[in-house]
Formats: sequence, C-alpha cells, structure tokens
Amino acid sequence: TNIKNMRTFYEDWFPILEPNRQMPSAEIANAGIRLELRQIPSAELSDVEWEAFSRVGFSHHREILRASETSDERWYYINRCAAEFWSFISLKNHLRNNDYRAYGKLPNNFTLTIPNAKQASLAVQSFKDEYLLDYVHVENPEDYDEEDVRSGIVNNVKKFIMSAGSGFCYIGDQVRLIVGDVEFFVDMLFFHRDLLCLVAFELKKGAFTPSDLGQLNFYLSALDKYVKRPHENKSIGILLCKDANKAVVELAVQDYNKPIGVATYRIGNEMPEEYQALKPIIDGVQQILLESDSAEDGGIGSHGDV
Repeated sequence: TNIKNMRTFYEDWFPILEPNRQMPSAEIANAGIRLELRQIPSAELSDVEWEAFSRVGFSHHREILRASETSDERWYYINRCAAEFWSFISLKNHLRNNDYRAYGKLPNNFTLTIPNAKQASLAVQSFKDEYLLDYVHVENPEDYDEEDVRSGIVNNVKKFIMSAGSGFCYIGDQVRLIVGDVEFFVDMLFFHRDLLCLVAFELKKGAFTPSDLGQLNFYLSALDKYVKRPHENKSIGILLCKDANKAVVELAVQDYNKPIGVATYRIGNEMPEEYQALKPIIDGVQQILLESDSAEDGGIGSHGDV
C-alpha cells in the first residue's frame, strides 16, 4: 500500500515525459534513450509555493491526492495545511467538510455593509455555505429543536471551530444581552481574530424565512452598541438553517445594514439520499430490538419463556 501511495504521489507531481510513441520499445532500449524527468514543483513553482509544498508531510499529501479532483483544490489544501499547521486528523475533517467548495459561497451582504473592500473579501472567505455537524446527534432527526443542535455544538465546540475555520475564538452560548431592561440571548458568540470582530451564530430548525433576519439584525445592533470594543470592527451575524433557497436569501439580505450571511447545516443522524430506500428496513429492525428489550424486561413472550 505504501509503495502504491508513493507511486501515486510520484505520478501526480513528477510526470515523466514519454519518448516517441512510434519508436518500438526494443529500439528505445538499444538506443539507450533516457527517460526525462520533469520536476514540476522545483522547476515551475514560486519559492512560496515550494515552501508550502515541502512543509506538508507525505501522509497529508496522500490524503489530499486521494480526495482532491483538481489542481486548484489540491493547492488549496496544501497551502492551508502549511499555513495553519493542520494535523492529519484535522486535514481529514476539512476534506470531509468539503472546505474548498464551501468557502466563499455563503449568501451574504458583506460587500454592501463592510466599507473596507479587503475586509469584506476576507469576511466572504471566512464562512462556508454549509456546515457539517456530524457530531451533533439527535434521537429523532424528524423531531428536534434548536436547543438540541446548540447543545451538540457547545459540547463539541472544538470540533465546530475546527470545521468553521481558523481565527475563531469561542466566547459563549446563550450570551445575554439587556436592552431597555429586556433580556435577549444570542445562541452562540465567537470572536474572529483575522476579521477583528464578534461573530454571532443564530440557529433555526427549519427552512430559511426572511423574517429570521430581523432577530439576528437586532442582535448585531445590540452587540455593536453594548459589547463591541472601540478598536473592533462591526459584528457579523451568521444564520444557520436546516435548508435555504439561495435566491430568496440573496434578495432578503441585501437591504439590511448589518453584515449578515445565511448558511445551512447537516446533523449526524441524517441519512444520505442514496440510503433513504433502506429506512423502512432500519425502522423495522429498531422496532424488533425495542420489542426484544421489552420482552427481556419481563414482558409476555420474553426469551426466558421460550
């Protein structure tokens, strides 16, 4: 397996220029023609790219080659690994979360609400359009509420930060805001070191509706007035919904004056679409196990009666 991995690494990064295909192999051997090695990284990469490439371990390279489909995607993960010192486990999490395709796709109004163009661009690249919360488990995926998701994230806040990206610092959950003697609670509050601002995450169980943004916009106003420090930038709000229509979101966020984005999430107990046909079988097995447990507890027809 290791030799196979090394060969894959070699063939992807150091392709061999083949000799004239029309020349028979015997003539090639007799003529002593030497295959020419074209070393792409050292010959064609900049010093910065070569440094990033050489700082990534072979196990990381192997996983990136296995999971990446294009050269741009491959370099995205190499540069992130080198810059942020990702462990092998951390890299696998980012690959599984599909970071390359998720970052920069978040429907938002950042360019309209953040005056600094560089800051707005950084904000766009700091958030994903979907978050995989596979560590959040609920007993019944069809019947849960925001509290279940929030508790799952808080109990696994390290995993959430790893999946959310670099720069996030956790402040707290159910953070209390008092406005005019009335209490309000932000689901989750973070600070982003690169953006130098507070980031509020608000959870919604169902599909996105434009009315959801009103509450989040209010929270951002309260954070900017009562919590934000003078040297910090305007707070950013991310609404996490179960589903969202991108066209509806883009139209809804454009008239708000606070930086807001809308992302979706997937929880751990959700069944992939290709396995939905197995759901009746799984439910039937679960029912049999429940009946079996009930029988073992002393009900009629227990195993002890057989």
